[in-house]
Amino acid sequence: MSDNKFSVAIIGSGNIGTDLMIKVMRNARHLKMAAMVGIDPASDGLARAQRLGVATTADGIEGLVAMPEFRDVRIAFDATSASAHAHHAEILAQHGVTVIDLTPAALGPFVVPCVNLETNLDSTNINMVTCGGQATIPIVRAVSDVAAVHYGEIVASISSRSAGPGTRANIDEFTETTSRAIEIIGGATVGKAIIVLNPAEPPLLMRDTVYCLVDADADTVRIDEAIHAQVARVSAYVPGYRLKQAVQFDRVDLPARFLKTGAPATGLKVSVFLEVEGAAHYLPAYAGNLDIMTSAALRTADEVMAKRLAM
Repeated sequence: MSDNKFSVAIIGSGNIGTDLMIKVMRNARHLKMAAMVGIDPASDGLARAQRLGVATTADGIEGLVAMPEFRDVRIAFDATSASAHAHHAEILAQHGVTVIDLTPAALGPFVVPCVNLETNLDSTNINMVTCGGQATIPIVRAVSDVAAVHYGEIVASISSRSAGPGTRANIDEFTETTSRAIEIIGGATVGKAIIVLNPAEPPLLMRDTVYCLVDADADTVRIDEAIHAQVARVSAYVPGYRLKQAVQFDRVDLPARFLKTGAPATGLKVSVFLEVEGAAHYLPAYAGNLDIMTSAALRTADEVMAKRLAM
């Protein structure tokens, strides 16, 4: 550590890892880049890291452990895949390195910075859920804080261009992980997640729709206020995050198969429409799905280190 900054490594030299590297170098309060790790020597991410003076290896996690820079690493971001994360996490745990997991592996607790980061700052493996989860779970939680959410459904629509091989390979894990997090963090009794890869040209910004079923007599004014306050919290670390239109309330009947025993079949549907524009640090502005993940991971790591500095 020097100048109140801790060394970090990024595992995964693809779009997410490269964008995160740039964010760490530009915006981190308590972090500094020590190493960028990949498995493709010809990747643009490794080449860019080298140009920026960051140590690199194309030999994966084993290459990282062998680097002299590794001895100072306190946090490692895993921007690879759910299938690879278990191996990475096991090795990093042996060396006492805290892991910020940007894959849907979900080995550690789900964390959405504006919702539950403070209670997970001491975790050694923090899972950032998914891009759709980071965008929508804050809204589900805002609603559940003021009204019981019997059913929460999110639809994340992202540009097909922003869905690289890792995203496409993890679609099943995306839906499963996000659905669970809607319940665990969002507070919904039942959660469902859908992802749409939009092939439109020119590419569209990330759009997210959140549906929450609450009791028919829920206080719509309190719900609306809670949603707007939550949007402000998220936009503090994801500037391109915003409501696309006013929150909508509709009386609906919901099929009983979506609800657990005891929940009403008739209620109030809360519909929230969001848009996420990326900061375009490395990726195009339409790739808000990737930007919200790297922004959330950066905020999480910075807060973890801030607590350690304060101890």
